[in-house]
Amino acid sequence: MMTSQAMAAVPATQGTYRPDAVRLVAGFAGLGAAAVNLAVASSLFAASGTNFPGRVAVATAALLWGGALLGWTVAGLSRNRFPVPLASALLLPAAAAAHVAAIVLGAGSGMAGLGISHLAALLLTLMILAATSWLGRRSPSLPGGSGQDASGRLGAGPLIAAAFAGALLVAAITTPGLAASTAGEFAVPHGEHTGGHHSP
Repeated sequence: MMTSQAMAAVPATQGTYRPDAVRLVAGFAGLGAAAVNLAVASSLFAASGTNFPGRVAVATAALLWGGALLGWTVAGLSRNRFPVPLASALLLPAAAAAHVAAIVLGAGSGMAGLGISHLAALLLTLMILAATSWLGRRSPSLPGGSGQDASGRLGAGPLIAAAFAGALLVAAITTPGLAASTAGEFAVPHGEHTGGHHSP
Protein backbone atom coordinates (compact mmCIF):
# COMPACT_ATOMS: atom_id res chain seq x y z
CA MET A 1 0.00 0.00 0.00
CA MET A 2 2.81 2.43 0.86
CA THR A 3 4.54 1.64 -2.40
CA SER A 4 1.48 2.46 -4.48
CA GLN A 5 1.01 5.74 -2.58
CA ALA A 6 4.64 6.69 -3.18
CA MET A 7 4.32 5.88 -6.87
CA ALA A 8 1.17 7.98 -7.12
CA ALA A 9 2.83 10.91 -5.35
CA VAL A 10 5.66 11.22 -7.86
CA PRO A 11 3.56 12.01 -10.98
CA ALA A 12 1.48 14.50 -8.99
CA THR A 13 4.60 16.30 -7.82
CA GLN A 14 6.26 16.26 -11.19
CA GLY A 15 3.03 17.50 -12.73
CA THR A 16 3.28 20.71 -10.74
CA TYR A 17 6.54 21.58 -12.50
CA ARG A 18 5.05 21.56 -15.98
CA PRO A 19 2.60 24.41 -15.18
CA ASP A 20 5.42 26.24 -13.43
CA ALA A 21 7.58 26.01 -16.55
CA VAL A 22 4.71 27.11 -18.81
CA ARG A 23 3.97 30.00 -16.44
CA LEU A 24 7.60 31.10 -16.57
CA VAL A 25 7.61 31.01 -20.37
CA ALA A 26 4.38 33.02 -20.42
CA GLY A 27 5.99 35.49 -18.04
CA PHE A 28 9.10 35.84 -20.18
CA ALA A 29 6.92 36.35 -23.26
CA GLY A 30 4.84 38.92 -21.38
CA LEU A 31 7.90 40.90 -20.38
CA GLY A 32 9.25 40.73 -23.93
CA ALA A 33 5.92 41.79 -25.47
CA ALA A 34 5.61 44.66 -23.01
CA ALA A 35 9.10 45.88 -23.89
CA VAL A 36 8.42 45.69 -27.63
CA ASN A 37 5.10 47.52 -27.30
CA LEU A 38 6.76 50.27 -25.29
CA ALA A 39 9.48 50.50 -27.94
CA VAL A 40 6.80 50.78 -30.65
CA ALA A 41 5.14 53.57 -28.66
CA SER A 42 8.41 55.48 -28.32
CA SER A 43 9.10 55.06 -32.03
CA LEU A 44 5.68 56.44 -32.97
CA PHE A 45 5.99 59.37 -30.58
CA ALA A 46 9.46 60.17 -31.96
CA ALA A 47 8.34 60.03 -35.63
CA SER A 48 6.99 63.58 -35.67
CA GLY A 49 7.61 64.11 -39.38
CA THR A 50 5.96 60.90 -40.51
CA ASN A 51 2.68 61.11 -42.45
CA PHE A 52 0.86 58.48 -40.43
CA PRO A 53 -2.81 59.23 -39.62
CA GLY A 54 -3.65 58.53 -36.01
CA ARG A 55 0.01 58.16 -35.07
CA VAL A 56 -0.39 59.73 -31.63
CA ALA A 57 -3.49 57.65 -30.87
CA VAL A 58 -1.74 54.44 -31.90
CA ALA A 59 1.35 55.41 -29.92
CA THR A 60 -0.78 56.10 -26.84
CA ALA A 61 -2.55 52.76 -27.22
CA ALA A 62 0.78 50.93 -27.53
CA LEU A 63 2.09 52.76 -24.47
CA LEU A 64 -0.96 51.90 -22.37
CA TRP A 65 -1.00 48.29 -23.56
CA GLY A 66 2.72 47.85 -22.92
CA GLY A 67 2.38 49.24 -19.41
CA ALA A 68 -0.70 47.13 -18.66
CA LEU A 69 0.99 44.02 -20.02
CA LEU A 70 4.06 44.67 -17.89
CA GLY A 71 1.97 45.03 -14.74
CA TRP A 72 -0.12 41.97 -15.60
CA THR A 73 2.99 39.87 -16.15
CA VAL A 74 4.70 40.96 -12.94
CA ALA A 75 1.51 40.29 -10.98
CA GLY A 76 1.16 36.86 -12.57
CA LEU A 77 4.71 35.83 -11.79
CA SER A 78 4.60 37.14 -8.23
CA ARG A 79 1.22 35.55 -7.42
CA ASN A 80 1.89 32.33 -9.33
CA ARG A 81 -1.36 32.96 -11.22
CA PHE A 82 -2.07 35.52 -13.94
CA PRO A 83 -4.82 37.96 -12.92
CA VAL A 84 -8.05 38.87 -14.73
CA PRO A 85 -8.10 35.73 -16.92
CA LEU A 86 -11.38 36.65 -18.65
CA ALA A 87 -10.18 40.13 -19.59
CA SER A 88 -6.80 38.85 -20.77
CA ALA A 89 -8.53 36.17 -22.85
CA LEU A 90 -10.23 38.99 -24.76
CA LEU A 91 -7.43 41.57 -24.82
CA LEU A 92 -4.61 39.29 -25.94
CA PRO A 93 -6.34 38.19 -29.19
CA ALA A 94 -7.31 41.81 -29.80
CA ALA A 95 -3.67 42.83 -29.39
CA ALA A 96 -2.57 40.08 -31.78
CA ALA A 97 -5.10 41.32 -34.35
CA ALA A 98 -3.85 44.89 -33.88
CA HIS A 99 -0.28 43.79 -34.57
CA VAL A 100 -1.39 41.96 -37.73
CA ALA A 101 -3.21 45.11 -38.88
CA ALA A 102 -0.14 47.22 -38.11
CA ILE A 103 2.06 44.92 -40.18
CA VAL A 104 -0.32 45.05 -43.15
CA LEU A 105 -1.17 48.75 -42.99
CA GLY A 106 2.28 49.89 -41.96
CA ALA A 107 3.79 48.74 -45.25
CA GLY A 108 2.29 51.74 -47.02
CA SER A 109 3.18 54.31 -44.37
CA GLY A 110 6.42 55.87 -43.29
CA MET A 111 6.66 53.38 -40.41
CA ALA A 112 7.28 50.23 -42.45
CA GLY A 113 10.42 49.53 -40.40
CA LEU A 114 8.26 48.85 -37.37
CA GLY A 115 6.88 45.77 -39.10
CA ILE A 116 9.60 43.67 -37.47
CA SER A 117 8.69 45.09 -34.06
CA HIS A 118 5.01 44.31 -34.62
CA LEU A 119 5.89 40.83 -35.84
CA ALA A 120 7.93 40.19 -32.71
CA ALA A 121 5.10 41.50 -30.52
CA LEU A 122 2.65 39.29 -32.42
CA LEU A 123 4.71 36.15 -31.90
CA LEU A 124 5.19 36.92 -28.21
CA THR A 125 1.48 37.61 -27.79
CA LEU A 126 0.66 34.27 -29.41
CA MET A 127 3.08 32.59 -27.01
CA ILE A 128 1.29 34.19 -24.07
CA LEU A 129 -2.07 33.11 -25.47
CA ALA A 130 -0.96 29.52 -25.95
CA ALA A 131 0.59 29.32 -22.49
CA THR A 132 -2.30 30.93 -20.62
CA SER A 133 -4.83 28.82 -22.51
CA TRP A 134 -2.96 25.67 -21.50
CA LEU A 135 -2.74 26.88 -17.91
CA GLY A 136 -6.44 27.71 -17.89
CA ARG A 137 -7.35 24.18 -18.94
CA ARG A 138 -4.86 22.66 -16.53
CA SER A 139 -5.44 24.72 -13.37
CA PRO A 140 -8.64 23.03 -12.10
CA SER A 141 -6.84 19.69 -11.77
CA LEU A 142 -3.64 21.00 -10.22
CA PRO A 143 -2.80 19.83 -6.71
CA GLY A 144 -2.69 22.55 -4.11
CA GLY A 145 1.07 22.63 -3.76
CA SER A 146 1.36 19.43 -1.76
CA GLY A 147 4.26 17.04 -2.07
CA GLN A 148 6.97 19.64 -2.58
CA ASP A 149 9.58 17.52 -0.82
CA ALA A 150 12.56 15.42 -1.82
CA SER A 151 10.69 13.80 -4.68
CA GLY A 152 9.68 17.26 -5.94
CA ARG A 153 13.30 18.36 -6.15
CA LEU A 154 13.86 15.78 -8.86
CA GLY A 155 11.82 17.99 -11.18
CA ALA A 156 13.92 21.11 -10.60
CA GLY A 157 16.35 20.23 -13.40
CA PRO A 158 13.70 19.96 -16.10
CA LEU A 159 12.06 23.12 -14.75
CA ILE A 160 15.30 25.09 -15.04
CA ALA A 161 15.97 23.64 -18.49
CA ALA A 162 12.48 24.60 -19.69
CA ALA A 163 12.85 28.09 -18.23
CA PHE A 164 16.24 28.53 -19.90
CA ALA A 165 14.92 27.35 -23.27
CA GLY A 166 11.91 29.64 -22.94
CA ALA A 167 14.11 32.60 -22.07
CA LEU A 168 16.32 31.96 -25.10
CA LEU A 169 13.30 31.72 -27.40
CA VAL A 170 11.76 34.91 -26.04
CA ALA A 171 15.10 36.74 -26.29
CA ALA A 172 15.53 35.58 -29.89
CA ILE A 173 12.14 37.07 -30.76
CA THR A 174 12.35 40.20 -28.61
CA THR A 175 15.82 41.37 -29.62
CA PRO A 176 15.05 41.99 -33.34
CA GLY A 177 11.80 43.65 -32.36
CA LEU A 178 13.59 46.09 -30.10
CA ALA A 179 16.41 46.62 -32.60
CA ALA A 180 13.91 47.65 -35.30
CA SER A 181 12.49 50.41 -33.10
CA THR A 182 13.81 53.94 -32.76
CA ALA A 183 15.45 53.05 -29.48
CA GLY A 184 17.27 50.19 -31.18
CA GLU A 185 18.46 52.42 -34.00
CA PHE A 186 20.09 54.81 -31.54
CA ALA A 187 21.59 52.11 -29.35
CA VAL A 188 25.38 52.22 -29.22
CA PRO A 189 26.88 49.00 -30.62
CA HIS A 190 29.41 47.11 -28.53
CA GLY A 191 32.93 48.38 -29.09
CA GLU A 192 31.78 51.84 -30.21
CA HIS A 193 31.32 53.56 -26.87
CA THR A 194 34.02 56.05 -27.75
CA GLY A 195 32.92 58.33 -30.54
CA GLY A 196 30.11 56.61 -32.42
CA HIS A 197 26.77 58.31 -31.86
CA HIS A 198 28.25 60.70 -29.34
CA SER A 199 30.55 62.32 -31.85
CA PRO A 200 29.24 65.25 -33.97
